[in-house]
Formats: sequence, structure tokens, C-alpha cells
Amino acid sequence: MTRKTPRVEETSEKDLEVGKGPKHWAAGVPGVYHSMVPAVEQMGLNRTRKTVMKMNQKDGFDCPSCAWPDPHHRKAFEFCENGAKAVTWEATPVLIPASFWAEHSVSELRDRSDYWLGMQGRLTEPVYKPAGEDHYKPVGWDEAIRIITEKLKGLDSPDEAAFYTSGRTSNEAAFLYQLVVRGYGTNNLPDCSNMCHESSGWAMGQTIGIGKATVNFDDYANADLIIIMGQNPGTNHPRMLTELENCKHNGGEIVAVNPLPEAGLHRYKNPQKVKGIIGRGTSIADQFLHIRIGGDMALLQAVSKRVLDAEAKNPGTVLDHAFLAEHCEGLEELKEHLAQLDEQAVLEATGLRSEEIDELAARYLKAEKVIITWAMGITQQKKGVATIKEIINLLLLRGNMGKPGAGASPIRGHSNVQGDRTMGIWEQMPQSFMDALGEEFGFEPPREHGVDAVETINKMQEGEIKVFMAMGGNFVGAISDTNAAEAAVAGTEMSIQVSTKLNRSHVVTGAEALILPTMGRSEIDIQESGEQFVSVEDTVCAVHPSWGSVEPVSHHLLSEPAILSRLGKALVGDKIKADWDGYEKNYDLIRDHISRVVGGCEDYNTRIRQEGGFILANGPRDSRTFPTPTGKAVLTVNELEHVERPAGTLILQSMRSHDQFNTTIYGHNDRYRGIKKGRHVVFVNPDDIRELGLSDGLYVDIHGQYQDGVERVLRKFRVVSYPTAPGCAAAYYPEANVLVPLNHTAEGSNTPISKAVIVRLEPSVDQTPDSPARLHAAPGAEAAAPA
Repeated sequence: MTRKTPRVEETSEKDLEVGKGPKHWAAGVPGVYHSMVPAVEQMGLNRTRKTVMKMNQKDGFDCPSCAWPDPHHRKAFEFCENGAKAVTWEATPVLIPASFWAEHSVSELRDRSDYWLGMQGRLTEPVYKPAGEDHYKPVGWDEAIRIITEKLKGLDSPDEAAFYTSGRTSNEAAFLYQLVVRGYGTNNLPDCSNMCHESSGWAMGQTIGIGKATVNFDDYANADLIIIMGQNPGTNHPRMLTELENCKHNGGEIVAVNPLPEAGLHRYKNPQKVKGIIGRGTSIADQFLHIRIGGDMALLQAVSKRVLDAEAKNPGTVLDHAFLAEHCEGLEELKEHLAQLDEQAVLEATGLRSEEIDELAARYLKAEKVIITWAMGITQQKKGVATIKEIINLLLLRGNMGKPGAGASPIRGHSNVQGDRTMGIWEQMPQSFMDALGEEFGFEPPREHGVDAVETINKMQEGEIKVFMAMGGNFVGAISDTNAAEAAVAGTEMSIQVSTKLNRSHVVTGAEALILPTMGRSEIDIQESGEQFVSVEDTVCAVHPSWGSVEPVSHHLLSEPAILSRLGKALVGDKIKADWDGYEKNYDLIRDHISRVVGGCEDYNTRIRQEGGFILANGPRDSRTFPTPTGKAVLTVNELEHVERPAGTLILQSMRSHDQFNTTIYGHNDRYRGIKKGRHVVFVNPDDIRELGLSDGLYVDIHGQYQDGVERVLRKFRVVSYPTAPGCAAAYYPEANVLVPLNHTAEGSNTPISKAVIVRLEPSVDQTPDSPARLHAAPGAEAAAPA
């Protein structure tokens, strides 16, 4: 494949354009345009046809973006704008040449933006940076595996290494990865879920016994009411908008709860329908609750209290008494607790009026089938676990669990993060899984719990973790407290990245560093036994196959299962009963093991080949059975605590722009929020701008307000007047990560609290818009102990 010159359009602060606030509709013709034009420009017409048009099709590959499920009756354009961007980014024919590594030192690359790094093209050969040197250099696969193996075998303990996983890894690769790691001797398996939906898993596991959605795909269209909390479907999972539109057409209602208005929840122009092209589209949210950051828990308690009050006024007519009596426990304790709820405290915490909460409660009481769906706007709060328990409380009160059109629905934002966890990627897998794994492979797996993402950084800082390996992702870009995280990784003895393209984690390295290039999901995978496929699990527990559709960009690439098979053979060898050579040749052998180890995956190879794959069993959804210690769903008592905002400060949340996926930056625009050619902005309510003595367009320094002896500052961000909830502000992720202290985490789940950062805005000394935009945190941030 011929390398094209990367088109890298870095911006400066003077290039920034700010529109007139948020857009009022999403998708439509612009969505198609911004999907297809970049794809054709960057990949060519033929490669675009073979990738974008095969994405999410029954004989194609699964979208490498979000985990939104595929419909039963798929259309030719069963993709969204950001999904098309994701596959364009991955399947690009632009390649990094061998000369690149001699031309660019690691120190130089560290000063480049994540956008620039990603635009250099696909990685095609393993590279190695020896200790004491500042350049990667190409090495062969055998040499790369030898270097890694010798280092890992030379550690005093396997627990001195940590093995991270991103959510794009297939089920087969994830199962093989955890087998290699546990065969090596550690449970140090942090993953991206630690930073996003860990709160969902903890809360749902403790209340209904399973940390997954209790709805299926069709339930969205058949619900009477869908309450959408802490998420932006128009950008983060746009295909969800089609099902929200179907719900509206079937007579359902939708309520949006968010600190910012989002275009997709206002109006949706479906590009596959005529009225989505030339008409006004579909109005989505019947009610928008402009909630204060951190007020969701108080809102949910207030609605539950109104439900209980309605039952008290008309006994036997409101609650689902039969369901509660047979399947639940804790009702009386919840009643007693909510009877004491202070309405004024609720209003202060939420920033809402009682009438708005009354309206939501009335909608809930009227509906027979209710779905509550949420994402990281809920999970990344200090009380994220408790807030999700309150979601479960509200659903259980009227039996909205285990019946069509109703249930709890966390929306996973990465394509196979849920499947990776099912396959064993967790530092705390249950003993039943470990028993089955040990029996299948004839060894005793390590039983002591490993470290999560935040604990990994802490142990790096303490010198206890010396080697870090990542199967995909951008760990240092994604984790909180950017400067602390980068310093921790830089203090390790070796870092290893399995990747398709460059990102920040490749240039913030241990003393030694390796990059192992892997195939993308869109690429045809031919092994000795023939063409292979992999499988993934979506957000509603549907498991389906994924087949590559284009030739790999280089014959030097290995698939993830092949890389892991070779590493397993060298590192673990015959310590366990594993056919390492066979796994690389034929992925069916991996799936045979999965069928005997992973609950619900029996006869995996047969079922995954059925049309549409298969759906994993889900007790709460399928049969109203709850795998909790008592066998019942648990209504819980949670103490209300809202985020305090000292005078002169704001509560800041981080968020994605429309031109990015997680830490991957596709461009510098955020079309739905009116931002072009820049990312260094902070969105602030106009009343707060006046109250703080600032002005729209002013450059400010954003100071984190934490009493831990560390100054965290983002320099020179432009104030953008925007309808955020009063007292609240927003800035882009990952830039804002630098403001989140490492151990500022959610109670129970240890998830970074990226949605409730107390900040102070001060005018920047330099008000001249002439410096280059800094698209990663470190050069624009300071983190030092005060003098």
C-alpha cells in the first residue's frame, strides 16, 4: 500500500471559532456528509465501500466505536457518523515508514498532540526503545517477544507487572490475555471499565446481582417512558437516536436529565428517512431537566418519595406489590428513609423546581413500562454507585424489571468493554470463574485480587509495579491526574503497547518500551487453518461474530490472538495445559475453552455461527431471578450528599467533543456545540460569567481546588458562554484530566470523579490569541507542590 502524506491540521488559539451556542438537532444530511466525505478522502472509494458499508452487517465487522446493539433488521447504512470516523481512522492506508523512528525522537514526539500522533498513520512493525535511548527502532517479532519475556521472567514477583485492556479487544483476545496473565501468576488486570462503568457494575451487582443491562434491543421502542441520564447519545452512541425515535412513534415519552442541553436529545433528523433529510425530524425529549452536576441522586430520591406518597394516598394502586413481595427486599427501610427526605435540600442539590420534579414523577406514575438509561455523567460522580442504586430503587417500586419495555440500561461507550469483562478481564473475578479456569487448564490461578486502573498508578509511584502492558487504548491519556500518571509510567522499567496507531501512551514510556502493531477489526484475518473471525458482546448482552472485510495494511501485522499466543508460549509455556500454537492457527480452539470456562457461553462455536449470534442469559431480565445472596433484588438506603460549591468556584465536568472517540481526536470541531478549530475552551453559564467578573471570550487559567498540596492548573482556556446548569462548567476530555486528583474517586467503585471537579477561573496573564493549541494536557498544565 502506498503511503500518503498525512494531512495534519494543527490549530492555534487564534484559529478558534465559537458559534451561537448549542445546535437544536442532530444527524440529518450533515451526519452523512461528515461520515462519508472524510472516509472517501482518506481511504478511497473502494476501501470505504468495503469498510463503512460492511460495518454492523451480518457478514461484516462490528463497529470499533460504541457498544450500541445492532437491530434485528439491519439497513445498508447501519452506522453513524462517529462509527464511520472510527473505522476511517483505523482502516486508513496511511502507514508509518521505518524511517519515521530515526527521524523522530521520543522526546520530540512527546511534544506533539494526540491528534498529530494518530494522523501519522498505521503502525506496521514492532519497535523497541532501549533504556537510556531516545528513539524507537524496528525489531522483529521474535526479538520483541524475547525482550518482553525476559523482562517479565526477571521480576521478583508477577505482581510487579500490570496488564491493561481497552474495550476494543475481542472476546477471543480478552480470554487469551487473561489466561496468559493468570498463567504468568497475577490478577493485575486493570481495564478501561475501571474508569467508566465500574460504578454501574458495583451498584447493580449489589442490588440485582448482575452488572449488565436488564433490557434487550426491542425494549427501547416498546417503552412507555425512557429516562436518559448523564449521557449525550447524539455524539457518543448516535444509533441510539433511531430507537428513541421509534419509541416516540410508538407513543412513548422521553425525559432527558443533563447539565447541558444536547442536540440529539432535542431533535433528531434520521438520515435514512425522507423527513430526516428534508423535514424537521423528530422531537425527542418531552421534558428536559437541566440538573446541577451531582444532583441526580437527589432527583431520584425525590421521585421515589413521590411514588411512595402516591401509594400512601391510594393504597394498593401505585406500587407493584406482588413483584415487591415475591422478588424484593428492603422496602420498609426505604420508605422510612425517604420519609425524612428534605425537599429544600433536593432543590439545592438539583437546581430544579419542585414543579419539574412533580412532572417527572407524574410521567413515571403514568407509565407501565419504564427504562432508565445512563452513562458516565452518572458513574463518574463521588456518589455514582449510590446514584445507580437509586435508579434501581425507582425501577423496582413499580416492577419495571424483567418485563418487556422496562429495565435498567447502562450504556457502554466502548465496543467490547462488556465482553472483555465477561471473558475474565477484571482484577476481582469471582472464585467460580477461577475454579473453572484452573480446572480447564490444569493449574492453580492466583486468588489474591489484583489492582485496578487507579491502584496501578499508585503502585507505579511506589515502585511496586515495574512493567506495564496495554492491550490497546491510551492509558496515560485516559486516566485522571495526567501529570501524576505520566510521571508514574515514566518511572517504570518497561512499558508495552499493543496498538494500531500512535497515541500519548507510546511517547510517555518506561525506561524500556515496545510497541507491537496489531490488525484492526476491519481487516481480514487469515491464519493457517483459514480465515478467522472474532466475537464481541454489546450493551444488551448480545454476542455476535465480527469478520474483517479489507486486506491488512501490512503483511508484518499480527492479530491480537496471534500476539498473545506467541507471548503465552514464551512466557507461560507448559506451566498450564494450553495449545499456544493452536490458538494462533484456529480461534475455534479458544472458543472451545470459553464454552467450558465462561458461564452462559456453552457450545460457543455453534451458537456464535447462528444468524445474529446469541444472547447471554440474564436472570433479572429473563425470569425476574436475582443472583444476590438472598435471591431477591435489594431496595437500598443511601445517604444523600450533594456537591458543595465554595464561593467563587464552579463544578466542572469533562466531556467528549463531537470530533473524538474517547481519547482519539479526529479533528478540532465540536459541531453540535458550535466550536470550530479548537479544544481549549471552558463552557460557563452566562450568569456565572457575570457573577465571577469574567467575560465571554476571555482567556482564563483553570485551577483545581483540592487541599492536597498539589497545584493543578490548565493555562489559557477561552471562556465560552453556554447554557450549562448554573454553577457548573464543562471542558473537554482528556485535557481536563489534569485537574482530577488521582485518588479523587467514586465511593465503592474507585472510578475517577471526572464529573464533579471544583475549579476556580482566573484571567490569564496573556490574553493574546497567538500560541499553538495544546491538544494534550501536560504542556498546558502545571502540577507542583506550592512553594
